[in-house]
Amino acid sequence: MQQYRYFPTFLASLLLLLASTSWSFAQSRNKDADIDVTQIRKLQMVQLAVTQLYVDSVNQKKLVEDAIKGMLDKLDPHSSYSNPEETKKMNEPLEGNFEGIGVQFNILTDTLVVVQTIKKGPSEKVGILNGDRIISVDGRAIAGVKMPQDSIVKLLRGPKGTRVRLGVVRRGAAGVLYFVVTRDKIPMNTVEATYMIAPGVGYIRFDRFGATTGDEVEKALQTLKKQGMKDLILDLQSNGGGYLGAAVDVASQFLRPGSLVVYTQGRNQPKQVLKAEGGGLFRQGRIVVLVDEFSASAAEIVTGALQDYDRALVVGRRTFGKGLVQRPIDLPDGSMIRLTTSHYYTPSGRCIQKPYEKGKKEEYAQDLEQRYTHGELLHKDSIRLDSSQVYHTLIDKRIVYGGGGVMPDVFVPIDTAQITKFHIALRRNNLINEATLRYIDNHRKALRQQYKTFDQFEREFTVPQSLIDEIVAAGKTKKIAPKDDKELAETIEDLRFSLKSIFINGLFESSDFYHFVNQKNNIVQEALKQLKTNPNIPTHVR
Repeated sequence: MQQYRYFPTFLASLLLLLASTSWSFAQSRNKDADIDVTQIRKLQMVQLAVTQLYVDSVNQKKLVEDAIKGMLDKLDPHSSYSNPEETKKMNEPLEGNFEGIGVQFNILTDTLVVVQTIKKGPSEKVGILNGDRIISVDGRAIAGVKMPQDSIVKLLRGPKGTRVRLGVVRRGAAGVLYFVVTRDKIPMNTVEATYMIAPGVGYIRFDRFGATTGDEVEKALQTLKKQGMKDLILDLQSNGGGYLGAAVDVASQFLRPGSLVVYTQGRNQPKQVLKAEGGGLFRQGRIVVLVDEFSASAAEIVTGALQDYDRALVVGRRTFGKGLVQRPIDLPDGSMIRLTTSHYYTPSGRCIQKPYEKGKKEEYAQDLEQRYTHGELLHKDSIRLDSSQVYHTLIDKRIVYGGGGVMPDVFVPIDTAQITKFHIALRRNNLINEATLRYIDNHRKALRQQYKTFDQFEREFTVPQSLIDEIVAAGKTKKIAPKDDKELAETIEDLRFSLKSIFINGLFESSDFYHFVNQKNNIVQEALKQLKTNPNIPTHVR
């Protein structure tokens, strides 16, 4: 019995801890009868027993994290746990800024190449230029050492006010140039494009709903109105959502003050109502909202609200169906759980969340693939409308359907003929992007000198045949080849457009990139068509 000599002491300590814990939870139990103190004790006993008695040493941190993950995995698809590092990384795109040196970069042949310095950012201030290669950070080599991109980012980012010494190789300059950069807050704008897409028609696209999105959209509307905007295309394709408050801010630009934007409700959460506020800049004029199967959460809230109030025409494909409200619960070590507490509902009462079974996250994740298999993304007739989920818009009393996601008013299928299998294989192996970025890097100065503006570039630039030949040849080395001459010809035609778009993205502004690629975006083109031909698009708030 030698091995059990210390067990009574352990047991006594365990009981003392549990007694203390039980008291605190007993107080909570008076408020919520659903809390089972016995199960809390059970969980603690197992954790303590494993820690104290298990034959091998255990990592207590990992043990607890695995237990939390296992618990949440049995719930809905969106309740989740993130460690301190993951939490910080996850919040940065939504918070509107991070602290660092202020460059956008690509990794090319194991070397960091500056694609663009952030305007008025710390790197631009000290003279770092587009096309520069950063080869060292505070004396530590980052080029030619196969350092993971995440590790490079960690070296470059840091608290505001701290300094970092960068070793830079610049084309045309001898040796290594050294720059001392003082890190600062770097803005992360969510609006990707703002421009006049047609006479009298403005276009705004943003990829997420962050802390600054409301202000950014307001500024974009002001800019477009000064340029003569009468109608608006609001592009929420592939917008994965973000902050609920940002969704309300955006919707408030288009709805009457006091209009219901969204409400939430859950088992232990009372109904919460969020309404449009004042200051709307675009309550007069037609709106077309663009969505697809990747538009989710806050994007669905804005879309559903504008559709329910008959304020906009929705064009595209059924949205993702992410209508679960996650409450972030910060844990003492900087980690966090995001726990689902409520559902989102549109003003007409439609639940945005698509159906799911608890604990079956894999099946849930394959929903989009199933939509494709069933034909929903390809044919309007294959869309399954739930006859038990019939709702009506609030002004015109049009029928709209619940059952998960927001159904568009005008359906646009995926264009499966747009790209060849050969093209897809080249793209999948990163041969297109890599060769094009290398060409831009080698000819950046000459291209900038020859093409002063985007308009000139779009009009005059022709993708070099030598670049296309290089990509096709690179494909051969990886045993990637077209099935016949017809597929090769079709691929080359598509390649010219794709390559030109990469050039534009590397040399000009984000708005210029979307101005170009939207020429072949079927959903965008359908929106323009609807604005020309559809007399039923709402013209103002009613």
